[in-house]
Amino acid sequence: MIKVTIDNIEVEVEEGSTILEAARKIGGKVVPPTMCYYSKLRDTGGKCRTCLVKVAKGSAKDPRPMPKLVVACSTPAQDGMVVENTLSQEVIEARKGVVEFLLTNHPLECPICDQAGECDLQDLSYGFGEGESRYEEERRRFGYNDIGPYIKINNERCILCYRCVYLSAQLTDKRLLGVLFRGDYAEISTYINAAVENDFSGNVIDVCPVGALTDRSSRFKSRVWFTKPYDAHRDCPKCAGKVVLWAKGDEVIRITARKDEFGEVEDFICNECRFEKKQVSDWVIDGPRHIKRQSVISLNHYETINKLKETPPKD
Repeated sequence: MIKVTIDNIEVEVEEGSTILEAARKIGGKVVPPTMCYYSKLRDTGGKCRTCLVKVAKGSAKDPRPMPKLVVACSTPAQDGMVVENTLSQEVIEARKGVVEFLLTNHPLECPICDQAGECDLQDLSYGFGEGESRYEEERRRFGYNDIGPYIKINNERCILCYRCVYLSAQLTDKRLLGVLFRGDYAEISTYINAAVENDFSGNVIDVCPVGALTDRSSRFKSRVWFTKPYDAHRDCPKCAGKVVLWAKGDEVIRITARKDEFGEVEDFICNECRFEKKQVSDWVIDGPRHIKRQSVISLNHYETINKLKETPPKD
């Protein structure tokens, strides 16, 4: 075990852990934001640069600071390392620049985007952005495309985090998504407009941090803050069968996988659970989903009685 200090808080982690893993063990505001890293997928990280931190002390053996900011998601932690995240003005300014770059081509269409209210980029821009853009050139345009019976992709919103590419390559036997072209023309796509068809293809929707990959069955049906999330489960031969039902009254608007405190899927679910079981009778309701109070999703959700299951809410 090694000891790492992040924002004046010391934590003990296993040797070989990254700075981000050490920060997540502490929790709270010490944890750098991430847009591309996903602990459930191999080889992710190092692409969005939002988790930049300052290493003020390399290690107990070599106390020299690192000359440049480093990405917390892929930089190994060293025994005696001292890291600054929220305490470093240099990190704060660099993160503002990263946010500005991510928003360079991203359309300002939060009012019509299904991801609004639970969008990582939206949270990042409010937390670390400048509030205005200096970009004057014409934004790139792609439009909407169906990449299967369940998924619609809008490449204008895509920030090329590569999460969906890694998931499609690692969760199933056949790689279904990839990156076409280079530079400003790069886009996520299938091979010659092929369809994304397998039992777990819907999980690319859950790992997407923005509204680039959307559920065709629930598009424009309701805003997320008008629905109430419930933990539910069923006996499924294909997956764990543990999901979140997003209901409006007695109607199930959409179904997603359960996510942890860092917004990462706990258990990937199959398409049958996600798209085909839209009746309350198909599920065993465990109770209201616990949502952080500061989230817009939690608005008024825990002041009323659970309508799907007549028990008081947990929170």
